[in-house]
Amino acid sequence: MKKRISLVAILTLLGCKEDLVKKPDVIIEKSKMMDIMYDLALLEAIKYQNPAVLDSNQIRPKQYIYKKYKIDSLQLAQNNVYYAADYKNYKIMFEEVVKRIANEKKRANAAVKLEQNKNNIRMAKLKKKKQLAKKAKDSIAALKIKKG
Repeated sequence: MKKRISLVAILTLLGCKEDLVKKPDVIIEKSKMMDIMYDLALLEAIKYQNPAVLDSNQIRPKQYIYKKYKIDSLQLAQNNVYYAADYKNYKIMFEEVVKRIANEKKRANAAVKLEQNKNNIRMAKLKKKKQLAKKAKDSIAALKIKKG
């Protein structure tokens, strides 16, 4: 008897899954929601790593998101719950955001490395110029000694 009641309860819950989370009045399309998730992740990382950057630029992360995507807090909350209700798709969305962050990190690291290489080349050229100038100065000094 308990097994039957449990089975009926589980089937009822599974059958009513769509009724548990209502579709928001204003639905944010999936790609836009992923962009929002990406921006929120970046802003949270900045807030954690260097909160002074946000303060000095007077950026409030949530208000920035609302203004950028022309949404309000209720729309974001309702849509987040709506997408999260479908765990598998929400996980896929989240994994796509993580991939995007990883790709951007690779691009940023490559740009930093390229800039470091440029700086190293500039420093090497500067060092060589200084060495040549010193050699020329030493040569002139040697000529003065021979002449004198």
